[in-house]
Amino acid sequence: MQRLLPATALALLVGLLPATVSAKTGPENWDYLLPDRDQVIASLNVVELLNRHHYNKPPLDDARSRKIYESYLTLLDPARSYFTAADIAEFDRWHDQFDDFLKSGDLDPGFAMYKRQLVRVQERLNYALQQIQAIDKIDFTLDESLLVDRKNAPWAQDRAELDDLWRKRVKDEVLRLKLTGKDNKDIQALLTKRYKNQLARLDQTSSEDVFQAYLNAFAQTYDPHTNYLSPDNAENFDINMSLSLEGIGAVLRSDNEYVKVVSLVPAGPAEKSKAIAPADKIVGVAQGDKDMVDVIGWRLEEVVKLIRGAKGSKVRLEIIPASNPANDQTSKVVTITREAVKLEEQAAQKNVIKINEDGREHRLGVIKIPAFYLDFKAYRAGNPDYKSTTRDVRRLITELQKENVEGIVLDLRDNGGGSLQEATELTSLFIDKGPTVLVRNSDGRVDVLADEDSGAFYKGPLAVLVDRLSASASEIFAGAMQDYHRALIVGGQTFGKGTVQTIQELNHGELKLTLAKFYRVSGQSTQHQGVLPDIAYPSIVDTKEIGESSLPEAMPWDSIRAAIKPASDPFKPYLDELKAKHDARTANNPDFVYTRDRLALAQELMKEKSISLNEQARRAQRSDIEKRQLALENAKRQAKGQEPLKEIKEEDEDNPTTDKDKSKPEDDAYLTESGRILLDYLSLHSQVAKH
Repeated sequence: MQRLLPATALALLVGLLPATVSAKTGPENWDYLLPDRDQVIASLNVVELLNRHHYNKPPLDDARSRKIYESYLTLLDPARSYFTAADIAEFDRWHDQFDDFLKSGDLDPGFAMYKRQLVRVQERLNYALQQIQAIDKIDFTLDESLLVDRKNAPWAQDRAELDDLWRKRVKDEVLRLKLTGKDNKDIQALLTKRYKNQLARLDQTSSEDVFQAYLNAFAQTYDPHTNYLSPDNAENFDINMSLSLEGIGAVLRSDNEYVKVVSLVPAGPAEKSKAIAPADKIVGVAQGDKDMVDVIGWRLEEVVKLIRGAKGSKVRLEIIPASNPANDQTSKVVTITREAVKLEEQAAQKNVIKINEDGREHRLGVIKIPAFYLDFKAYRAGNPDYKSTTRDVRRLITELQKENVEGIVLDLRDNGGGSLQEATELTSLFIDKGPTVLVRNSDGRVDVLADEDSGAFYKGPLAVLVDRLSASASEIFAGAMQDYHRALIVGGQTFGKGTVQTIQELNHGELKLTLAKFYRVSGQSTQHQGVLPDIAYPSIVDTKEIGESSLPEAMPWDSIRAAIKPASDPFKPYLDELKAKHDARTANNPDFVYTRDRLALAQELMKEKSISLNEQARRAQRSDIEKRQLALENAKRQAKGQEPLKEIKEEDEDNPTTDKDKSKPEDDAYLTESGRILLDYLSLHSQVAKH
């Protein structure tokens, strides 16, 4: 990849840029927000980098301009609750011009739209404060509702229409808090503080905030992993990569006014707490025993700064669990001790599960691989005992073979990836030799990573268990095992991230851009679609909410020429029967039934686009949902011979769907079922071999 032109050289190219860039007349409150020379040059750098080096190299034209415009509007007003139709009509004159603005370094329209949004947000928050002062006059007996899914709602025609929308929004916030047991006085104090804090944060808006938002709206029309990092965020990114500051081990992203958990780092503090899950919303952060800080409406980077801290210190998080119904804001507080993720805690581990089948006990090995790790420092130093996924798995396989296991299940659930080198090395343990993954660059060149050494280390029966949070390197390995017909792939559709990013320094900040794409040896991309299992289990998360396909502008699935010739598939003759046996076995399995029914209930509730603002109706709806959740939980408990719960709040914090954290691997329904499928295959295969 070519080095970026230095800022001075690019300044000469653009030649006549003035020392300061004047902005068109904007809202008086934020007239100080003006783009500076460094930002103009950085924007021109980004345009050039994306044009030359992004994987797709799409043209920056009027069609891209319309995408940028829509992306920026969505970023500024995702719920269409600030701008009026008149604002949009004013902005619409630019919708075909953002390509020209960016090519010429004209940032004024982006700044003007952002400043207008600041004015509108200020107006709305002041209106909300007025409403909350009259909290005792809010009438919860009226039969009215609030449209909560507003991404396609029409823009408000005037201020009066916005006032009515915000009257209902405030009413909804009050009602949500009432349903958690808070009284009017406490609700008034909480919301007043929240709105005033948000107003104060508006006054702290910097030119860099505007620039970063605008440039990201542009960059993320290319794909969701291409984005601009301001100088501060670039420093934070470097800190995260080097682990020189400690956190909770969670990947977070903005979701309208909330910060949402995307995934948990294996063996990290959050994952070990067993109290946080993907899609949970963080609404408050407290340091140790200090007061909880309400972070609704905060920018992502500000929330991250609060969560990060010194190793050994405690942070308390107030979260709204993803398992809550859409209109249930009941939160819980979780205490986490900040620490670095230790490599040894991410190391692969083994177990033996015992399964009674056909009148005898079978022993199967299980190897849990939390991440694809490699101790680069020790590896580069020539330390012969360096830690790596492949070395550990090789050792564990040897130990399991000594325990006379009949087959092995590799558990890649929640494995978000890691070292590409390790994905290739691990593949080499199970195949004779050959390609392991293809990397197609933006110029169309395909690089082939391969196992050059003949002979497989382990040739026995193998199953690979994956789920929606198995990503990147996990997908490369699982895809290779499927394409070589080396293992049965069971579980859920994987995440679908099949792109490669690089960080490019700018004169001002950094650009993370997508410059390559992974392909399986069959030529299929892992992008968007992920790896589809041979035998599918019910998902514990909604794949529409989590995964690459849930991200805007996600690059599509495609395929290139295969790197290997199709070999005979030893599993294909038995797949229909294996699926039939699996379906029959899990039709009444308490854990599988519970997972299917709980997800179905969650998806049913997600379809509700509006919510009632009538307190009696809302309480009745909440009661009905809790009864249905309790019935699902008690049906599972009854089937397992456990005592039923009297109320859903009695349920422990462990994930009730897969029991992944139970001490005995046999208690993990998905793991045990994977073992049974492998035994089914061995039985069917042996029967055919005898004949």
